[in-house]
Amino acid sequence: MSSASWNADCGNGTYRNPVLYTDYSDPDAVRVGSDYYMVASSFSNVPGLPLLRSKDLVNWELVTYVLKKLPAKRYERPVHGCGVWAPSIRFHEGVFFVCFPMPDEGIYMCTATDPEGKWSDPVMIKEGPGWIDPCPFWDDDGKAYLVYGVAKSRIGYKSVLWLQEMRPNGLGLAGEPMKIFDGNENDQSTIEGPKLYKRNGYYYIFAPAGGVKTGWQTVLRSRDICGPYEYRVVLRQGESGINGPHQGAWVDTVNGEEWFLHFRDVYAAGRIVYLQPMQWKEDWPIIGIPKNGEEWGEPVDCYLKPDVGAKAAICAAAFRESAPDLSLQWNANPQKGWRRERGGGICLNAVLKDGVYGDIPNLLLKKWSAPEFSCVYFFVLSSLTSGDEAGMISMGMEYGALSFVRDEERIRIFRVHGKQIFGKILCERTEEKKEEIGELPADTDRVFISYSVEQKGERTLGEDPIRYPEETVCMLYGTDKAEFSEGLTMTASPGRWVGVKYGFFCCSAKEESEGHVTILPAL
Repeated sequence: MSSASWNADCGNGTYRNPVLYTDYSDPDAVRVGSDYYMVASSFSNVPGLPLLRSKDLVNWELVTYVLKKLPAKRYERPVHGCGVWAPSIRFHEGVFFVCFPMPDEGIYMCTATDPEGKWSDPVMIKEGPGWIDPCPFWDDDGKAYLVYGVAKSRIGYKSVLWLQEMRPNGLGLAGEPMKIFDGNENDQSTIEGPKLYKRNGYYYIFAPAGGVKTGWQTVLRSRDICGPYEYRVVLRQGESGINGPHQGAWVDTVNGEEWFLHFRDVYAAGRIVYLQPMQWKEDWPIIGIPKNGEEWGEPVDCYLKPDVGAKAAICAAAFRESAPDLSLQWNANPQKGWRRERGGGICLNAVLKDGVYGDIPNLLLKKWSAPEFSCVYFFVLSSLTSGDEAGMISMGMEYGALSFVRDEERIRIFRVHGKQIFGKILCERTEEKKEEIGELPADTDRVFISYSVEQKGERTLGEDPIRYPEETVCMLYGTDKAEFSEGLTMTASPGRWVGVKYGFFCCSAKEESEGHVTILPAL
């Protein structure tokens, strides 16, 4: 098993899918000049709304986040599965726009002239629960519009797309919403995630349907932005092994090629990103490779890289960060005093723990970066005070953690297993078990923790016909990097709409503590 990240660039002018084996759900992208920018859902993790950049649609770099915090007080605590759902990104008259929904609060807009610099604070442009998956559009006559969908869990119905006029500056809506497509009236159930474009006098709405795990990509077409719209399925799984290929972004290259970015749900690892070639036939798109004269295509496993007019550098991995630890996100809106700045490594202060491990707000979490990988971190525990604890967690709806608790002169070792039980929307309760498994030697206050993910075959889920990877998470610990003891082993399961994350915590049984932990990657 390699510790390297996934690399989609084959180095010979071809690429392999997925281009990102990382949980970037509901991707949307735009090309500006020779740069591509992509955003994705971030739910209740903060900072929110990751922004990635690419020169060739294959090699991607995480460059910043649009949101420093979520714009609602409830996110001072984890609200798993809520927060930022499917966003969109557009560029209009020198300004970048990112529009995103929070299904319990409303639809928001952020703007920037430099996408890698400072973004504006979010402005709510449509208030109320249930409105999701918005996408702004500016027409040739100067008018602007917003297309969006609905969440049945909040509004009581699904499979309907709405269109509403938008102020040209993108910071408000006008008029009344118009229903422009109802998937309940045809075979397009669960249609959502609309993205609005214009080409050759037609308005196109790219929208996924059929559900996340087994769905397809649909495209609507009309000569009038208000409809009526005809529709066609343009991408299906077909005979490929890529389930549910849908929801994403149509982009082009400077040399006129057409491409489509979408996600695929692989269960524990989350929703990973694929790149498909795209072509047009009689003013209808076909995504992937057309099969047997059908109007739709099948997704590709390998293909020629996009012709972007220049050779982009191949990264050490197809995904990288523009700054150390940029991919780390908190479990809730961060508070002052959670982390202290220190040259090298991560330094976390001991914060009062007043709930189960899965609901610790100051969990600092990182997405999986490959189907299989391993990493080792060095924890300096000498600055913990009595009642403080620090450790590592593998976070999903089923989670596991190793915790090292300072108890007077001892450091005791605990193993934690937890399971979140969800109702219709929110987590109703968590079942958690904590057991002591040992203690560190009296003269030791430092420990190595190894975290690894290994695929053990495939699994099915109930009546779901899809075969998903089955991953085992293993966490080991030791005072010597060369010799480890088993901490915990578990079968991975995802979080609420998100893939498994792993990360760090430092907390205390005391209201106030001066303790802290320093965490360094063990090279």
